[in-house]
Amino acid sequence: MSENPSTLEPPQELWRRSGRELADEVRTRLESMWRLDAELGQFLVEIDARGASELYGYRSTAAWFAHLGRMSRGEAKKYLDRAHGLNPGRNIDGTELPADAPATGTAALDGEIGPHHSDTILHFLKKVPSFVSEEDRSSAEKILVELARHATPQEVAKAADEILARMDQDGKPPKDPTPSDRKPELRLRQRKDGWFDIDGQLDPITGVRLSTVLDPLATPRPAGEEKWPDLRSPSQRYGEAFGEAIAMLANTPDAPGGDRAQLLVTVTLEDLKSQLGTACLDMVSKISATEARVLACDCQVIPAVLGSQGEPLDLGRAKRLVTPALRKALVIRDGGCAFPGCRRKPRHCDAHHVLEWVNGGLTVLRNFVLLCGAHHRLLHHAGWSVRVAEDGLPEFIPPDYLDPLRRPRRNVFHVADRPIAGQQTYQSPRVAGFPEPTGAAVRSRQ
Repeated sequence: MSENPSTLEPPQELWRRSGRELADEVRTRLESMWRLDAELGQFLVEIDARGASELYGYRSTAAWFAHLGRMSRGEAKKYLDRAHGLNPGRNIDGTELPADAPATGTAALDGEIGPHHSDTILHFLKKVPSFVSEEDRSSAEKILVELARHATPQEVAKAADEILARMDQDGKPPKDPTPSDRKPELRLRQRKDGWFDIDGQLDPITGVRLSTVLDPLATPRPAGEEKWPDLRSPSQRYGEAFGEAIAMLANTPDAPGGDRAQLLVTVTLEDLKSQLGTACLDMVSKISATEARVLACDCQVIPAVLGSQGEPLDLGRAKRLVTPALRKALVIRDGGCAFPGCRRKPRHCDAHHVLEWVNGGLTVLRNFVLLCGAHHRLLHHAGWSVRVAEDGLPEFIPPDYLDPLRRPRRNVFHVADRPIAGQQTYQSPRVAGFPEPTGAAVRSRQ
């Protein structure tokens, strides 16, 4: 076992070292890097088992890790896939889920093989036919691990191909699809947890129309001021794009069903204020109290607030909390999603309360900020906070694990869209408790 790198003295006067000493130091640090990479995988598997959404408010562990590690989504997913292949996990019921390559994981933790060796062996194991016994599969993995201790990944891959050829000499049978009459169909089913399952097939013309609508909405968001990439997977981007398309359709005057959908949210007053517990959406689906607060920001909600014994305390009237005039003022001021680095246009944004209405927030310009769906959810779940500065513009405070000093950040992409001095300005009326903004130019935006 190699010496732990934390006990090594910092390299000084390297020119005095012999070639053997330099090689030994490089090998020691290389093995330490491999060991640390494997240990990092154990942490990632544990975080994934608990749920990055519950711990940090991100959609996935890969998205959280990419943000924390300042890497691309593909790099983060590669780390996570390797970690799950080398380490045991947990099923939903808490039972242990065995690792795909336990022998490889052990060798990686010992610093005997690197992540490039592990990836090669995991790639081989994925191609092993299902009819191969577990004993033969395990034996093949151990052979490759032993080879990887003194061979390159290319040599390991070549040996893996030879083993695979002996396991499956006939190869995969060719696919022979049978022709059938195809008709458009769509199946929509609501699960017990309130989520909907959608599947079906569309004719070419309808499919092209749908793709034409969704493709622009599903394009990755460009890296912003912080150079953060869009961490969503393609399926997540298209899922959110589908939701945006439905919301845009629902907001058109002649859409089926009329005005924006009305939602009946039933929640106890205590849960609504604490953001703990659950709420009932339209008397059917359960949602968290935090999600109820998200809906309350910019949706036509009929709030039904209950007391501690379940008695109705108040049944509100359907009311759009953000008036058309106020939304226009928000568009003029923010120009789109105000979250740092986001370029989403106003039509893709919701109005978010700076001080939530359940805590006495007022329906005034200084108490709202435009946010796209992704950053609206992130603000409610991930430890970010927002405020309106003295100049009347919103600024965001990151969680301390992203910036221990929690320095305010702003969106700089929409600044260039604001008119220069001398043009007509908009000023909100004076409201008690809210100082007047410095003004934002009146300008129409699409």
